[in-house]
Amino acid sequence: MHDTSTGSTGNTARPSRRAVLAATAGLTAALTVPTTAHAAPPDERRLRALISRMTLEEKVGQLFVMRVYGHSATAPDQADIDANLKEIGVRTAAELIATYRVGGIIYFTWAHNTRDPHQIADLSDGIQRASLDQPRGLPVLIATDQEHGAVCRVGKPATLFPGAMAIGAGGSRSDARTLGRISGTELRAMGINQDYSPDADVNVNPANPVIGVRSFGADPDAVARLVAAEVKGYQDAGVAATAKHFPGHGDTAVDSHTGFPVITHSRDLWEKLDAVPFRAAVAAGIDSIMTAHIQFPALDDSGDPATLSHPILTGILREELGYDGVVITDSLGMEGVRTKYGDDRVPVLALKAGVDQLLNPPSLDVAWHAVLRAVQDGELTESRLDESILRILRLKARLGLFDHALTTRAGVDRAVGTKSHLATADRIAERTTTLLVNEDGILPLDRREQRRVLVVGADPASPSGTTGPPTGVLAAALTELGFTATALSTGTAPSAATVTKAVTAAQDADAVVVATYNVAASDSQRTLVERLLATGRPVVAVAVRNPYDVAQLPAVKGFLATYCWTDVELRAAARVIAGRVSPRGRLPVPVQRADDPAQVLYPIGHGLTY
Repeated sequence: MHDTSTGSTGNTARPSRRAVLAATAGLTAALTVPTTAHAAPPDERRLRALISRMTLEEKVGQLFVMRVYGHSATAPDQADIDANLKEIGVRTAAELIATYRVGGIIYFTWAHNTRDPHQIADLSDGIQRASLDQPRGLPVLIATDQEHGAVCRVGKPATLFPGAMAIGAGGSRSDARTLGRISGTELRAMGINQDYSPDADVNVNPANPVIGVRSFGADPDAVARLVAAEVKGYQDAGVAATAKHFPGHGDTAVDSHTGFPVITHSRDLWEKLDAVPFRAAVAAGIDSIMTAHIQFPALDDSGDPATLSHPILTGILREELGYDGVVITDSLGMEGVRTKYGDDRVPVLALKAGVDQLLNPPSLDVAWHAVLRAVQDGELTESRLDESILRILRLKARLGLFDHALTTRAGVDRAVGTKSHLATADRIAERTTTLLVNEDGILPLDRREQRRVLVVGADPASPSGTTGPPTGVLAAALTELGFTATALSTGTAPSAATVTKAVTAAQDADAVVVATYNVAASDSQRTLVERLLATGRPVVAVAVRNPYDVAQLPAVKGFLATYCWTDVELRAAARVIAGRVSPRGRLPVPVQRADDPAQVLYPIGHGLTY
């Protein structure tokens, strides 16, 4: 959750969690997933010998995973050099490694790390060479947030899949594993060897502003099955998967980027709800687990965020769940972890709580020196650092990075965005599109009687690397399917003049498709849909993010949910609208009535077909 640009996932209406929790009660079931490793078990003696030769400064560096601007490790653009100097005090990724000996790098789109596949591979190789060329040089864990759906850092021409909630609607463990395997294969070809995915949060709060469609759903057992399957897929491809955000971020109404959420679940509810997917991830041999910057009084009443909680990270995750893999913090630049302690204390307290990797501190210099001083002053022991470094080196060894850290151009061309990968993503997307309402058989549309289609509605900024905007993608896809479709963007908050323009355009159409995005009770998107319905034209609504929109638009006779607005999901929705494929998705979350949130309008598992 390191980039606040991913935006809000929740409705603005006040949630009612009681019905959601009730709808998921009694769904826990035992999961037995055999543990597998990426490769042969690492040579412990060799790894311990490496640690024994490291200086204290090198050990401190291994604990950090840091952002860096630029498309190249040694020759970034001048603007990126300037940004690096301002934020980190170095010019390039190579200088970052030489100065701080960091053990990991995280890629972001906004840091200009991910322009195209060959550039990404070259950047990765430059980072690896810069680290391996150092005295006692070690390979680097190169990570990113490639969740698919709403959060993706590597875009086209790489293969982009439906997001987690869409996969939850499809309900297929095979599809989840395939997603992980293909995504992991493409990432590894570009030199990215750790993915901060899957999201193991159980989203039981319809107004969750930061998780929402990034979760597989509200049923803990279904989430657990899909988490375990996706983990296996990434492992198949030689990429470290990361379950997040422990101990569970699915029932928050506050975004931990900007505030300090509090989870009010009892310990018993946590065991039945939040813990289930994380237990499945551990059973599946998860490589790393990311912490949440949330307060969870039932698990630790100190008021500290989970990221800094010894009872949560050591007492529960390590000792009760039996997890001995890598624990990584969520971004240390997020407000949720900075509200109680200063930036110099946070990394030290995280290590004392049981963390191994410290992700993206606001000031690396402050955080790095704070950890160094804590060891020199005796607050942290060097042996405590050695424990974390051993876990990190074990992971690097399991990934084969000591022998195969670099990429090849042929490997990129062979793996990234291939026809078979793209076709697989399309087929998986078709299994996720969910038909919620189909009164009077309004769908599918008939291209002979309803040839002229107007596509209007919300056009939120597209997730990284997709074509967008949604109305344009839908219109183009419908045109390819034999309709004459026209796109008219009306935005997420259409003005009265924009609504009138859309209504006028609808007069010349045989049918209207309207894309909705997180509709609230007082939303002008509702006005747009009501005015379009009043024209008498057939109106089909497509919720391009939260499926909860359907509760705000009860008069719509045809309603689809795509769970995200990436091209692959929108094209699949167009094929459903055109009747080329039948809708097969099933709601992975309950939708409550807008006028009575205590009542469930559409339960988990609802979905129509034709």
